[in-house]
Amino acid sequence: MQLTFDEDVENFRTEFIAFLDEHLPPEAVATERPQSSSHVPTWSRAWQSTQFDHGWLVPGYPPEFGGRNATVLQQYVHREELGRRKIYESCNPQGQGIIAASLITFGTPEQQQRWAVPILRGEMPAALGMSEPGAGSDLAGLRTRAVRDGDHFVVNGQKVWTSGAHDSDVVLTFVRTDPDAPKHKGISVLLIPTDTPGVRRRPFASACAGDDLDFNEVFFEDARVPVENLVGELNRGWTVATGSLGHERTLLWMSFAQRLRMLVQDFRPRTELDIDRFATVVMDLQALELLGSTALAKEARGEADVAALSVLKLLGSESVQRGLEAALDAAGAGGLEHPAVTSRHSLLNLEDHAPSWFERYLRSFSGTIAGGTSEIQRNIIAQRILGLPRS
Repeated sequence: MQLTFDEDVENFRTEFIAFLDEHLPPEAVATERPQSSSHVPTWSRAWQSTQFDHGWLVPGYPPEFGGRNATVLQQYVHREELGRRKIYESCNPQGQGIIAASLITFGTPEQQQRWAVPILRGEMPAALGMSEPGAGSDLAGLRTRAVRDGDHFVVNGQKVWTSGAHDSDVVLTFVRTDPDAPKHKGISVLLIPTDTPGVRRRPFASACAGDDLDFNEVFFEDARVPVENLVGELNRGWTVATGSLGHERTLLWMSFAQRLRMLVQDFRPRTELDIDRFATVVMDLQALELLGSTALAKEARGEADVAALSVLKLLGSESVQRGLEAALDAAGAGGLEHPAVTSRHSLLNLEDHAPSWFERYLRSFSGTIAGGTSEIQRNIIAQRILGLPRS
């Protein structure tokens, strides 16, 4: 099966290509490792603002938010062209794809202008404060408290794995505002500026980040946050959480497909077992693209299947991880120390730092966690597709 598009979609693609030919800065075809997922250098701010002003930042958004009310098929070809040229549309992907999207969906008009627009224009890097030491994929287990005190909430607690928090101006923070409610209720969402007294960020290294820091612990000690920074309804933060991750998942499978295509290009099988594993990677890529195309066609017809996104997320993330493990094994000891990537662009689209197979494999674990863990996806598939009872 091969996707074909109507004339209006192809005209949309042509217009976007013309925009790229005229405005794309050379830095946007990534040649350096981003310092963190919220580090937005000067060139990137200008590039993001240019996309916003021309309606190409997030085409599915309305014009006032840097889009042009594009259809899902138009959004697909937009992502496809970005992938072909390996372009950074934003150096703060969570800010653009999750936090601003949540504000557009759940925020007030004042919050949208004060927070969402600057985030989308690259002027206000943002981080997502969900995970805690005792609440990773189980967001409902969070313990960070926010207590109403007049016109403020007083926040105490800790977040962890908060990507790019040390380079962010604001953190979209999930807090418990009703400790007596059932754990999926009593959660609220606050926008907390990182220069608020009582907010402390501590970046820490990961096994595959080298000298760069991305993960953070974020501590809140009697941090006073204005009530006007509440996003959505009080004690209805679970709705915001599911909406936030939903924004991240819609075309997420395309990112996994791109990684698999690069893996197919870079994989160097040496034994019969390697060849068998390589063939599995090729078949996984074909299956992902076929299922993704089917889901896309259904959504274009107004038959969106949310549960199908869980299948795509699970297949894509775990196929990438299995394939990289096979490629690492095929590379032997050299895969642990030396760049084994032979294509021009590596997993991170870098030319001056081609990661070893070991580094690429380590990075694959994040794909099975971000956007909803594999365990969560299996539960959704079991209950909503297979009709199995809850345990």
